[in-house]
Amino acid sequence: MTSLSGARPVTFIMTADADRSRAFYAGTLALPLGPQDDFATVYDLGGATLRVTEIAGWAGSPHPALGWHVADIAATARALTDKGVTFTIYEGFGQDDLGIWTAPDGKAKVAWFNDPDGNVLSLTQS
Repeated sequence: MTSLSGARPVTFIMTADADRSRAFYAGTLALPLGPQDDFATVYDLGGATLRVTEIAGWAGSPHPALGWHVADIAATARALTDKGVTFTIYEGFGQDDLGIWTAPDGKAKVAWFNDPDGNVLSLTQS
């Protein structure tokens, strides 16, 4: 069997409304738009592929579906907030005003937000 360790990943997000999702992923998040067909809208995730597929009645899960490693989580969170993104504050996590949680060892910071379908997305700085 050939190893998948060097293969380019493909990830999938489901949506109930492809047009609304496209406005968010291409507009708000500024992901480069790729091919679109009857099955999915494709985006470039820094060399990986994101396929957003419309499924009638889809509702997001409460668990993270996709995330990004960023160099400056506070600056990225502020930029997304300026574009209308609301970061999720989880009771008892001790997040800051931007919604950023810092791991007890101080080495990682994470912030969570939702796409229009409720899919949980995240930013991580480590």
